[in-house]
Amino acid sequence: MWIVFSLLAAMASAVVVTLSKAGIKNVDSSLAFAIQSVCIVLVSWGVVIGQGNLPDISRIERRVWMYLLIAGVITCVSSLLSFRALKLGDAARASPLDKVSLVFTILLAVLFLKEKVNWQLIVGAVLMAAGAVMIALSRGGE
Repeated sequence: MWIVFSLLAAMASAVVVTLSKAGIKNVDSSLAFAIQSVCIVLVSWGVVIGQGNLPDISRIERRVWMYLLIAGVITCVSSLLSFRALKLGDAARASPLDKVSLVFTILLAVLFLKEKVNWQLIVGAVLMAAGAVMIALSRGGE
């Protein structure tokens, strides 16, 4: 089932990139992200409340709070950088390069989470990274 959710997330991400690129034509990229962030806050807390998970907030451990808060700050920085890249470049070239995060995710998962990798994962990551770089460096519409 995780594959279905991952593919749906990828499709949603593609729609977000497309809509964001269309929305930042005449708007500062940071302002555009701030506007989207309000929607993110409202929808995410709406889901938590709708699922009845709000009382669980008191059971979150201090260490988990730290991980989540730091990840939240880094998510904001990542999104601000992505929006700036979209503002300056073509969506079809900026977005794939952003997906090189896959390689960094694998490295961090191995180093910090002690996850195991096999040769298929390594080859796939190298191919995806090479493809993203190739797309990013391609000439747009020529």
